[in-house]
Amino acid sequence: MAIIFDSKNRIFHLQGKNTSYIIQIIRDGYLAHLYWGAKIKHYNGSNPIAFIDRGFSPNPDPLDRTFSLDTIPCEYPAYGNGDFRIPAYQLQLENGSTVTDLRYKSHKIYSGKPTLEGLPCTYTLDINDAETLEITLEDTLIGLRATLIYTVFNNFNVISRSVRFYNNGNEDLKLLRALSASVDFRDNEFEIITLYGSHTNEKNIARRPIVSGIQMVDSCRGASSPQQAPFLALVRKNTTEDTGEVYSFNLVYSGNFTAQTQLDPYGNTRVNIGINPFDFSWLLEPNESFQTPEVIMTYSSNGLGEMSKTYHDLYTTRLCRGKFKNKVRPILINNWEATYFDFNAEKIKKIIKAGKELGMELFVLDDGWFGKRNNDLSSLGDWIVDKVKLPNGLEELVDYTASLGMEFGLWFEPEMISENSDLFRSNPDWCLHVPNRKPTVGRNQLVLDLSRKEVCDYLIDSLSSILSNNKITYVKWDMNRHMTDIGSSALPSERQRETTHRYMLGLYYILETLTSKFPNILFESCSSGGGRFDAGMLYYMPQTWTSDNTDAICRLKIQYGTSLVYPPITMGSHVSTSPNHQVGRITPLETRGHVAMSGNFGYELDLTSLSYEEKELIKEQISVYKEIRNIIQFGTFHRVLSPFDLNEAAWNFVSKTQEEFVAFYFKILSEPGTSIRIIKFKGLNADFLYKNLETSEIFAGDELMNVGITIPRVKKDFISKMWRFKVIKP
Repeated sequence: MAIIFDSKNRIFHLQGKNTSYIIQIIRDGYLAHLYWGAKIKHYNGSNPIAFIDRGFSPNPDPLDRTFSLDTIPCEYPAYGNGDFRIPAYQLQLENGSTVTDLRYKSHKIYSGKPTLEGLPCTYTLDINDAETLEITLEDTLIGLRATLIYTVFNNFNVISRSVRFYNNGNEDLKLLRALSASVDFRDNEFEIITLYGSHTNEKNIARRPIVSGIQMVDSCRGASSPQQAPFLALVRKNTTEDTGEVYSFNLVYSGNFTAQTQLDPYGNTRVNIGINPFDFSWLLEPNESFQTPEVIMTYSSNGLGEMSKTYHDLYTTRLCRGKFKNKVRPILINNWEATYFDFNAEKIKKIIKAGKELGMELFVLDDGWFGKRNNDLSSLGDWIVDKVKLPNGLEELVDYTASLGMEFGLWFEPEMISENSDLFRSNPDWCLHVPNRKPTVGRNQLVLDLSRKEVCDYLIDSLSSILSNNKITYVKWDMNRHMTDIGSSALPSERQRETTHRYMLGLYYILETLTSKFPNILFESCSSGGGRFDAGMLYYMPQTWTSDNTDAICRLKIQYGTSLVYPPITMGSHVSTSPNHQVGRITPLETRGHVAMSGNFGYELDLTSLSYEEKELIKEQISVYKEIRNIIQFGTFHRVLSPFDLNEAAWNFVSKTQEEFVAFYFKILSEPGTSIRIIKFKGLNADFLYKNLETSEIFAGDELMNVGITIPRVKKDFISKMWRFKVIKP
């Protein structure tokens, strides 16, 4: 059994692959957190809660000054009846008060895992894949019920958590805060790791000590955002890539979030994560419910690498869905950086033909094919082919591409609307806006109000028309601005602060409908690159355009940081022109290729202007990637050297059988008088003999992992090296 209930001591013991999570019902139905960490077989109460009389900590029982909600490790804390720390939830009654008192009412344990209505979440492959615990808490005075949902996966060090609120009373309740999880550690020996950035500079790694008070990352931009990711990890001070404890939290949600720690005066650390309570509320009328998003909590005793492997394995097998999660991804050519808006049918045909000659498998037509879209000033929302650029419609290009044996993909930005569009002129209230105020624009566009079903249905119908009438096998789904002027003309005043979450529910409804209707289309998420690279989107689209920054050297950090949570198969990565369009850097084509090969490989440059030498090298890159992409996309990824710490980076990919591996090394700037670098590979079978396919040298796995390989010294900037090894069969 993965979940055990000790009825005598009222203790729940959740057991994952190598982790345990323990909760106890104490006193008059309060829920306390006892332990989360390495797996233990049996729990016999070795770490009971110490009840101490603390000054200024109030007491529910006036006869017992040692018991206070302010000092015990609460499992799902409230505010207003004694706990002064950050609450996990808060709601407002009709009388204006915000005090609640949830106590244990009941629980149930069952095999499998529930779906979350309207929300993405991880899933099981069969009923014996996981066990679920639901603990129902109740405030009998107001009729509020909260069901804490925990799922333990048998083969992962994972606890998934979410909460379902239900108004069982007779009056309206308004949720002001509804987080997905809260964990109280009776410990403060941690550092915190988060991921931060900006457009074209996503997923930088921040690591800093836990200090007294609150440390928070969040987004109130209407998207998970490139600024901060919905991820937080607590690590021990000595934790490295391969050693030490990690407790991590990743929210399966694509909208506003908060993730925070609080260190109290007595050395206890609280972590909570969920929908950002800023500018959020949700009216619960009698008999209505509200479901929070899922948070995935992982435990690792072997450093950040093991944490990442857990997320990678879980997300590729229990989050991503559809035929493409187990199918090799095609090598593509995208025309964006080759043409931007300036193209016609003949120019596109030339790029397609050149791509075919070089061995590419998919052509993607980016922005500019619809409406009167010659720049970013117009036409979003008008999903009708521009017959000036493409007089014979998409059909001509799709048929031409198919005649060459290639597939055809198409760019959309469905969630946005241009003021200069037929859609806006006919439906000006379909965008997010507030009464009597001129809306703020971003990239010359507004955001459609996806809280409205008629808007969602319009998008489903208009995109379905394009996808049904053309043999399109790939969709790039872009989203190029965040929300401002957040309001919906379809919602009453008391529900206006529900708009951002209702938007996300509308988006998920659209994505569920379209991906189910078109199962043979590979959908890729994009938000000016990695502006919405999160687990929620991966549930519908199994890969994301990692960043609009295609510079190979910048991509070392972007892809390294992204890999903390997300596997390489989810990362779109392209070779672009040099000098690079984003930063102006001149980088060898070989290095650009090696960086891009470390994810879902593609190109984004004008193939018709390449030299003979460049074309030959690209042919070679494509040929090699076709041989190794099973390892890259479905193997195990290991980070070796961090570009955040060094003037270099390295990683390697190992096949599931450990019989093949591919490794990459990157030197950023050439330096004088440097030491000789030895690189030690990871994840190999120590007893296997591996042959270097370039030199025919043979080494045992233990030698490659513990002794390593000497890297040749090259006096150049931005160099790279790739190794390919295969096992020699006895």
